[in-house]
Amino acid sequence: MNKNKEIRSAGLKVTHGRRAILRILESDESTHLSADDIHKKLLEDSDEVGIATIYRVLNQFVTAGICIRHNFETGQSLYELTPDHHHDHMVCLSTG
Repeated sequence: MNKNKEIRSAGLKVTHGRRAILRILESDESTHLSADDIHKKLLEDSDEVGIATIYRVLNQFVTAGICIRHNFETGQSLYELTPDHHHDHMVCLSTG
């Protein structure tokens, strides 16, 4: 599904920020990203999306089922696209 349709089907308006954040989540499907990670990647792409917008959009995406929020031992929320299949997470308690 393309980004615009995915955002609309979640009942959200398509905005530059939502499309940009979804693009970053889709480009790093094998990793879990924090809001700060997403912000850094957007800045690397010269894409100006504020950190408050990123947190707000991520919360909307979680509510809409587009992505999942994980709270591992680091105390930092990490996000990934909602997977098509179940997978487990192993976290080293020494290194995170």
